[in-house]
Amino acid sequence: MRSEVPRERLRFSSNLTMPPERRRRMKLDRRTGAKPKRKPGTRPDWKAGAGPGRPSQKPAPSSQRKPPARPSAAAAAIAVAAAEEERRLRQRNRLTLEEDKPAVERCLEELVFGDVENDEDALLRRLRGPRVQGHEDSGDSEVENEAKGNFPPQKKPVWVDEDDEDEEMVDMMNNRFRKDMMKNASESKLSKDNLKKRLKEEFQHAMGGVPAWAETTKRTTSSDDESEEDEDDLLQRTGNFISTSTSLPRGILKMKNCQPANAERPTVARISSVQFHPGAQIVMVAGLDNAVSLFQVDGKTNPKIQSIYLERFPIFKACFSANGEEVLATSTHSKVLYVYDMLAGKLIPVHQVRGLKEKIVRSFEVSSDGSFLLINGIAGYLHLLAMKTKELIGSMKINGRVAASTFSSDSKKVYASSGDGEVYVWDVNSRKCLNRFVDEGSLYGLSIATSRNGQYVACGSNCGVVNIYNQDSCLQETNPKPIKAIMNLVTGVTSLTFNPTTEILAIASEKMKEAVRLVHLPSCTVFSNFPVVKKKNISHVHTMDFSPRSGYFALGNEKGKALMYRSS
Repeated sequence: MRSEVPRERLRFSSNLTMPPERRRRMKLDRRTGAKPKRKPGTRPDWKAGAGPGRPSQKPAPSSQRKPPARPSAAAAAIAVAAAEEERRLRQRNRLTLEEDKPAVERCLEELVFGDVENDEDALLRRLRGPRVQGHEDSGDSEVENEAKGNFPPQKKPVWVDEDDEDEEMVDMMNNRFRKDMMKNASESKLSKDNLKKRLKEEFQHAMGGVPAWAETTKRTTSSDDESEEDEDDLLQRTGNFISTSTSLPRGILKMKNCQPANAERPTVARISSVQFHPGAQIVMVAGLDNAVSLFQVDGKTNPKIQSIYLERFPIFKACFSANGEEVLATSTHSKVLYVYDMLAGKLIPVHQVRGLKEKIVRSFEVSSDGSFLLINGIAGYLHLLAMKTKELIGSMKINGRVAASTFSSDSKKVYASSGDGEVYVWDVNSRKCLNRFVDEGSLYGLSIATSRNGQYVACGSNCGVVNIYNQDSCLQETNPKPIKAIMNLVTGVTSLTFNPTTEILAIASEKMKEAVRLVHLPSCTVFSNFPVVKKKNISHVHTMDFSPRSGYFALGNEKGKALMYRSS
């Protein structure tokens, strides 16, 4: 009995030595039942060469070998005929398989793959899809590139809904926050895309550019080793890696009412000055009742420390010195400047400043470094005095009258607002005008203030608009544009005050009741919960100030009350 194992081995060995094209024809012939055709003039390999029972022929030396002959036209014709024969056999085999399929299956394949009866390669090309040629400098491997190229082409939508193409419009008039972003009356409605762009512009304008955390470009490390070291260092430490933000949020300000600062010394005269001591928990209250009072700040009773009475001297303005050792006071109708030495307990009147020809001394400013005293004179003059000796150093002149003035945070510059709506910037050392520009939209100025961090300049005008500028633009540009125009007041802005951390700007008008607002920085938005509309106990505000750590906020009104609020 013959075993099947030797036959399978012989068949396997013969397939290994058989050319691929011949093996393919043999398989097709077995399926169709036809005998394989042999090319004319060819002989089996076992007859031409070594075979069973024949010795193998040794190859000729390399010197005696003949170069291979070039393919002739007959060989090319034979190759073409072989390819045509192979295609014919494949076609016949496919037709044979198609006859066995049901009509429903053939119809379904025609719907899915199309009519590919004449060319199967067309079906393969459709399934493969267009191959996208990648860049030559791509670092992907050949397998990845081939996989990317085998994706089918993107199909077009079957239909297009016209309603999808219509942009949804957003009403800008019925929302108070969106209304502030309108540039003109024609922008009563904006599309969502335009509103998104406008919000992005407002944010970048308020922040002075794109902040680092919002940049799309990511910083990459120089090597992978550095990133691995950072990860190892992070895993080796313990603690709180998430910290809370210390910046003041906008929208609603958490604060509560306190006892008035001058509750132990009530008065009915207008409060002209309220200021916190720069180094102690003391608040100073001065008014038209000829008195300067000092109170200890505790938020509950605010006990009185001392009161200084100045006979026939209604106080126009009172201010601490930079070191907090002196109190300076001016009157509404006198040229005398009173200086109260708090350490010695002495009241020193300065009747006449040498070189100063002003008949009345009213408005003045003290530099933050304690070196200079600036007096606003008449006819557009600004007089710079030495703080220690109270002697005149020099004078500066602007066009028109001086409406308000202030020092920069470093005490090297003086900002002055004129009655013509212009702002002047002076150098303190050389007393030269560095720049001059028109406050946008202002007919004449009323107030001006600078932030402690040297970033902002706020200008208040007669029409109730407060323009917030960048200090660098005020020094370099002849026509600077404000970062934001605050339009929450309708009467002239007479008071402007930044808090020490430059997170809040207080604005007020003495010409209208409850006309005081707190502006959040850097978003330049107004806190919605101050003042409380229902209570209406603020009345006309004439002066404001923040405590050194921004824990308290005080303001004085015409009813003789120094109202005080505390952050909670």
